[in-house]
Amino acid sequence: MQVKMRGLWLEGLARRDEQRLAAERCPNLAEVDDPSSGSGKRDARRAEFLEAATEVFFRSGFAGASVDEVIAKVGGSKRTIYSYFGNKEQLFATIVGEISQRAMAPLSEGTFERDDLESTLYEVGRRYIDVVMSPEALQLYRTVVGEGARFPDLAKTFFAAGPGRASARLAAVLRENAKQWGLQQRDCERLAEHFLGMIRDDLHLQVVLGLRPPPTSAQAEAAVRSAVRIFMVGAAR
Repeated sequence: MQVKMRGLWLEGLARRDEQRLAAERCPNLAEVDDPSSGSGKRDARRAEFLEAATEVFFRSGFAGASVDEVIAKVGGSKRTIYSYFGNKEQLFATIVGEISQRAMAPLSEGTFERDDLESTLYEVGRRYIDVVMSPEALQLYRTVVGEGARFPDLAKTFFAAGPGRASARLAAVLRENAKQWGLQQRDCERLAEHFLGMIRDDLHLQVVLGLRPPPTSAQAEAAVRSAVRIFMVGAAR
């Protein structure tokens, strides 16, 4: 019994030492990690974890990333992180989902619909190429491609919140205006996919592979104009 009590006492001391060291790394840790803390503090703490985890996952990939490394950056404990995100897989999925939604925001905010098809396509194309060539979106794409085979649900999350969302948004606009723009409603989904595919083209792949830097504004403009011109010729037939 004495041996057992001594073991529990030593375990308690070790736990207190861990809490003390964590508090030194993050002075406000005890306050913000308390489940009873206000929602504002919990939201701020969650954002800290996500920012640190994004850096770790993007640098090391899922397999090489360590939750301990995230903790070393912002303090806390695995128990605290898992109380927010469940486990390492769900933490990664949260990063993928939130970055995808944030990256695609320019295609969701307000409306990009214009008076005619050509102007609408140009507006969509300019927004889309800026999105897919942004540093955050490029890094996310590389990470998901590298981990997608091992985590198919992660790939589905990325596609639904990113490329799939952009395509669906454009297809909806094409369907709404199909009659006045001379399009067949049944073709609008495929037309949207084709157009966004032309915007990405080999240019996006070359940038992802590190074969060239992202396009300049003038190069992006030329790529969009070319895609719109080709689309207009094909869609008019």
